[in-house]
Amino acid sequence: MRVSEQIPATATATSDALLRFVLKADAVVTGVNGIAYLVLAGVLTDVLGYPVSVQRWVGAFLTVFAIGVGVIATRPVVSRAAVRVLIAVNVVWVLLSVVVLGTGAVEATTLGQVWMAAQAAVVAAFAAIQAYALKPR
Repeated sequence: MRVSEQIPATATATSDALLRFVLKADAVVTGVNGIAYLVLAGVLTDVLGYPVSVQRWVGAFLTVFAIGVGVIATRPVVSRAAVRVLIAVNVVWVLLSVVVLGTGAVEATTLGQVWMAAQAAVVAAFAAIQAYALKPR
């Protein structure tokens, strides 16, 4: 990895600490969500209305994604390129959530729709804070 693709030594400690904090928070929230979809799929179907198969696929993706985010967050040097990829994936998640909500592509109860919108808002916040913390100061 090139030095220019890493957080530069001149970046403030606050910026690095914020980036690591938001990455770790993203990993934990995403991991808990993914594991919940995997383990509680039957129960959540009754509450959220999402089909079990959708929950399992989404749960598997979120769990793997969370592990990746956690690894990136705990590396000795945070890769700027890897964080950009994470931000892009988060933005795609938000856009897909909006499309799914708008089209009704996935069955959902009213609570399920609210939950989907809330997840998208949290993911958008993670992406925005990650982008802010990534900027050199």
